[in-house]
Amino acid sequence: MSKKVDTKLSSQFQIAETDTFSKNISNRKYAFLYPKIKNYVYPILKNNPFFGANIKKLKGDFSGYYRYRIGKYRLFYTVDQDRIIVFIINIQHRKESY
Repeated sequence: MSKKVDTKLSSQFQIAETDTFSKNISNRKYAFLYPKIKNYVYPILKNNPFFGANIKKLKGDFSGYYRYRIGKYRLFYTVDQDRIIVFIINIQHRKESY
C-alpha cells in the first residue's frame, strides 16, 4: 500500500541540514547561495516540499529524493512525512550533480 501525498498539508515541515550540506555550504563556492536558500527556498519547502516550479522528484537510483533548482545549482533533499521534516542532503553545481 503506497502513501498518498496530501497536497493540502496541515502543518509546516521543519528543515534539517545534513553535515554534508553544511560542509558544502560553508565552502566559498556555495556560501553566496545560503541567504537565498534560507530566505526564499526554505519557506517554499516548509509549505510544500513536493510540488513547485523548481522542484522535481528524482527517479531510478535516486527515487525518494527531490531536487530544487537554483539557477545553475541543485539543492537535493528528502522528505520524512511521518516526522514532518525535510532533510537537506547536498548542494552541487548542475554539471557535478548528475
